[in-house]
Order: sequence, then C-alpha cells, then structure tokens
Amino acid sequence: MTVAVLSAMTRPLVEPHLPDWVEARWFATTEELMDMIPDAEIGWFDLYSKEAMAEAARRGERLKWFNSLYAGLDHMPLDLMAQRGVVVTNGAGINAITIAEYVVMGMLTVAKGYRDVVRAQDRHEWLLDSPGKRELCGSKALLLGTGAIGSLIAERLAPFGVTVTKVRRSPAPDALGPGEWRARLGEFDWVILAVPATPETDGMIGAAELAAMKGDAVLINIARGTVVDQDALVETLRAGRIHAAFLDVTTPEPLPADHPLWDLPNAHVTMHLSGRAQDKMIQRSAERFLANLARYGAGEPLEPQVNLALGY
Repeated sequence: MTVAVLSAMTRPLVEPHLPDWVEARWFATTEELMDMIPDAEIGWFDLYSKEAMAEAARRGERLKWFNSLYAGLDHMPLDLMAQRGVVVTNGAGINAITIAEYVVMGMLTVAKGYRDVVRAQDRHEWLLDSPGKRELCGSKALLLGTGAIGSLIAERLAPFGVTVTKVRRSPAPDALGPGEWRARLGEFDWVILAVPATPETDGMIGAAELAAMKGDAVLINIARGTVVDQDALVETLRAGRIHAAFLDVTTPEPLPADHPLWDLPNAHVTMHLSGRAQDKMIQRSAERFLANLARYGAGEPLEPQVNLALGY
C-alpha cells in the first residue's frame, strides 16, 4: 500500500475516488500532520504557516511526491526535496482565473476612482462628478510574467482595448526579453507584475525602475511582495512620482498595522485576497490531484511539475 497523507478538508472530494492501492491518512491539525508525515510516500499538505509546511516537508523523509495548491513554493526546502528525489506538483493555474479578474478589478478601481465612490456612499454623499476619469481603452500595459496567470491577464485585457506588451524569461517574437523592458518603462500606463518569486525576480522593481515609470503610471503587483523594493515604493508614492500602486502582496504578510502603506492615499492594499476571491479552488485542486494520482500509479509524468532548480 502507498501511504498518502492528505488534508481532511479535501476528504469529501478525494476519498470516494481513491484507488485501492492508496492508504489515505487524513490530518485535521498541524500536530497530526507532523505525526503522520514520516510514513508518507505521497503528501498533500497546505498550511497557513509556511514555516510549518517547510518543517513537514523536512520530516517527510519517505516522500516521493509532494502536491500543493499553492503556485508559489519558495518557502519550501526545495533543495532538500531535490536531493531526496521528490517530485513536486503545485497549483499553477488553479487560481489563475480569479487572480486575472482581480487585476482587471484593480485597474478599473484605480481608473474610475472607485474607492472614493465607496467612501462617498459611506458618508451618504452624492458625488457630482467621477473621482476617476481614466479609460482602459487605448492604454498600454507592461506585463512581466506570462505563465498561467499572466496569459489570462493579457486575454482579459484585450477586450478592454488595452495594448499589452509581454516580458518573457526566454526569447519570443511577441515579447520583450529580460534585458529589454527596463529601457521602455516610460511608455506604459500600467506595469503589472505576475512573475514567480525567485532570486532573479527579487527586488526587480526598485528605485531606478520606479523612477523610470510615467508620472501617471500605476504599478500592480499580484506576484510576491519581494519582487518590489517596498521602501522605495513608499517613498515614490509619498512623493507622487507615480499615480498609484495596487498591491495584493506585500512584505511582510500580514502587513503590520503601523506600516505606512495602509495610509497612503495612492496605495491600494488588498491583503493577498486575489486567489481567495472564488469558491472553486479546493474542487479544482482535488480534480487535479486525482488525475495526477492516476498518472502516479501508472508511472506517468505528473503535471504541473515544479522545476526545483528554478523554484517554479
């Protein structure tokens, strides 16, 4: 029998479809997971605590396949898992639809000044003019990262008449390369970050990049907080050198209550909710896990696999 340690949250969706060669052990608490994981060949454990997830992986010395609904697994001991020969599958694409919709929402919120409209309603004040007068149509967006999420962002912006310029890590005729986009930052109304968190992308938007953006540009980050030099961003927003930033991710998370980003009028902080603004995440993840389980039993490649050397 193959021991699989799985979250009790997924049990109603997974258990009825398990093959007879799998012995499922369901954990409901972190303590139960830590007790069970040393025996596991297959592990699917997603915890709010990244430190606890990493510790469970370290204890899983018999793991051959680790599955997660998270797309970003930079908090996991990937080097150790590579040494042990663990196959890692992640949640790339599971939340892509809702995150792409969140980006469109963020752009419209900033363009139309919708936050000010909501606040006027709270005050019972009838506005006589729109606080935001931008139109998405005819604007230009620079999209850094064209994986599952980035591709859907570009797809959804096309009907709005937004011209999207993509940036890819590998050369492509329809995109800018890693060494080309910085020289063109001043051309874009929107700079959208959808890159994975890697040493290569750490701090890729710093003081120089922010200074190169248009004065009325908007930065949108649904990647990781570490992709942006947050101190430089705070200074830029305070000085009004760019129009606004729509930040679903920050450093750290949760953002401390006394952090200046909360009070900056041109900062929109959305508490890493973009992937949670849906009700299909667990269902989609369970369906993908079961499809991969069938492949695992047949000795076929699993998907999507994380390149443990690159971290995504």
